[in-house]
Amino acid sequence: LAGFGHLMQDVLWCFGQVKGTIDIGVTEADIISTVEFNHTGELLATGDKGGRVVIFQREQESKNQPHRRGEYNVYSTFQSHEPEFDYLKSLEIEEKINKIRWLPQQNAAYFLLSTNDKTVKLWKVSERDKRPEGYNLKDEDGRLRDPSMITMLRVPVLRPMDLMVEATPRRVFANAHTYHINSISVNSDYETYMSADDLRINLWNFEITNQSFNIVDIKPANMEELTEVITAAEFHPHHCNTFVYSSSKGTIRLCDMRTSALCDRHAKFFEEPEDPSNRSFFSEIISSISDVKFSHSGRYIMTRDYLTVKVWDLNMENRPIETYQVHDYLRSKLCSLYENDCIFDKFECVWNGSDSVIMTGSYNNFFRMFDRNTKRDVTLEASRENSKPRAILKPRKVCVGGKRRKDEISVDSLDFSKKILHTAWHPSENIIAVAATNNLYIFQDKVN
Repeated sequence: LAGFGHLMQDVLWCFGQVKGTIDIGVTEADIISTVEFNHTGELLATGDKGGRVVIFQREQESKNQPHRRGEYNVYSTFQSHEPEFDYLKSLEIEEKINKIRWLPQQNAAYFLLSTNDKTVKLWKVSERDKRPEGYNLKDEDGRLRDPSMITMLRVPVLRPMDLMVEATPRRVFANAHTYHINSISVNSDYETYMSADDLRINLWNFEITNQSFNIVDIKPANMEELTEVITAAEFHPHHCNTFVYSSSKGTIRLCDMRTSALCDRHAKFFEEPEDPSNRSFFSEIISSISDVKFSHSGRYIMTRDYLTVKVWDLNMENRPIETYQVHDYLRSKLCSLYENDCIFDKFECVWNGSDSVIMTGSYNNFFRMFDRNTKRDVTLEASRENSKPRAILKPRKVCVGGKRRKDEISVDSLDFSKKILHTAWHPSENIIAVAATNNLYIFQDKVN
């Protein structure tokens, strides 16, 4: 992709293959459901359908092994959520991790939020390489000593030990959502965060677990009158009073919390008028927005619907300033995609660190990149067959009809069970993480 070097042409690490094989497994519980870099890019967290969080840490560069430039290795693994059962509603609550969000690092420990359908948890991840010894009231195994046998006072000392990474839950934010949580977003004041479900958005303080404030409520008095649901929500990266949320109708609302406690009236409303000539049975389904992201600058909003990625300027509400076709060749396949439920897949989208390139996933383990400056785009594939370490990724092309060239793949040959829904981009470097079902791939810019 011109404009930023040979991006993504060198596979830095392909989890699940070669070199220290990490085979994440093939069960339903092992399917990756979210991927997120921390603010420095040194850590990468993944959540899966089994409720587990796996954190990878980037290795420091070594003079002895320069080719191992910043590889990511497993740093910590812990069970974040367990399956539950709501006896009042006779409803099973899955342990699947829907979203992970990092907090900026303030000290030696790391903090992250993880959520399933109902409960948000704040986790502290810390290192321990020393242990105290020489307790007065306990022996070395931790058992209490007989006070009558204690004849002298000992001063406890710290002894070196093997490095141990501990993950401990510091806060549990529960019982605030009737519907499934689809988004969490940390505010730029780092004191509050919001969680959004299908019909409501709640504002939380990190120090208060038993109370949240409802800032958006679109539930109608009569549920039969329900016409849209909230699909994603995010805080502005710099203004702590501003946030956006998207809907299943393809609209985006920008809200200002300074206006009123309940943001039932939006400050701005972004919607692209529909072309009547393109109206079809599937129009409403494919216009539903599955992800919304502020640019790092805070000037733009990016949205992903089923077929396109759109970039909106906060100062222009009537139409997007950029529209990118992700897989327009599927427009003729919408009927079969509806029958196999793929049309309801929720693809995410991400910005690169400078907001100049955007990335999103597709089917057949393809993912797409769009350079906003040169207007060029590329399709790449994340698969074990063509992703050996330091191999060069070749652009892929999909053939719609007629003669198929040697390096093209026919649209009829696409595997819709292989889909890339979740991706992440390093905040400052050309390193991306791509989740392909139960495998995590990390690609980086070519090292010259």
